[in-house]
Amino acid sequence: MNKMIETPHIPERCYEYKLTSKRQLEYRILLGNPADEAPPGGYAVIYALDGDALFQTLAEAVKLQTRKPKGFDPILVVGIGYPSREPFDVERRCRDFTMHVDEASLPERPDGRPWPPHGEADQFLDFLEFELMPAIAKEWPIDPNRQLLVGHSLGGLFALHALFTRPQLFTHYVAGSPSVWWANNEVLKEMQQFKAGWQGEYQRQLLLTIGADELEDMLEGAEEVAAGMATLAEQGLHLEWIKFTGEDHVTVLPAMLSRLPRFVWSGKEPK
Repeated sequence: MNKMIETPHIPERCYEYKLTSKRQLEYRILLGNPADEAPPGGYAVIYALDGDALFQTLAEAVKLQTRKPKGFDPILVVGIGYPSREPFDVERRCRDFTMHVDEASLPERPDGRPWPPHGEADQFLDFLEFELMPAIAKEWPIDPNRQLLVGHSLGGLFALHALFTRPQLFTHYVAGSPSVWWANNEVLKEMQQFKAGWQGEYQRQLLLTIGADELEDMLEGAEEVAAGMATLAEQGLHLEWIKFTGEDHVTVLPAMLSRLPRFVWSGKEPK
């Protein structure tokens, strides 16, 4: 990890580092350091995409829900942000979170402008697998059986892509309001390929969420994923599917994030 940056705007026990990838792309890594020592198996870790939008709410949820004597075991929170500090950096997230597809399969943007650079989801997965995750494991004792990736919208699309193409990388995947529509529902094709080859070789957990008041195409896409993944319940892949009543694409975020401490420790009751 690069040198720590002074960040008075983030909560106590939270730190920020700059990390430049092998692709020469700069990331701001936000860390929520647990107050308690690691359990015998190591810390559970939550990796949050769009760190500037998700990190602080998630870090506070983890802080409250891991308080002793009745809270869950401690959790290390890792937010992945960008130099712009924008909650949702449109250009960088489009580049990192979307799969490479034929340009003809992309819809027209609402404002009519060309799409920003996109289609580097696999390169971003390489960054997570070979650069960021080893850097975290070098600094903290990590529980390899409780590694969670969470993303929202395009980040939710990426979380599904990660599960369907590298199920060995994380144990828990959280796809919030996933942009299934990307490139004519390309991720649904990935889901079918994943299901065809899935032999239950890993025990994996998928939390799929959406706000009940989101756009109809978002709801339809999430429902298709939920229906498709439910068939793997007997093959080592547990699906939790939640449609939050009264929430839209933005207001659903706190509700979704509040579920993550329990979800990453699923199968283990709070002490």
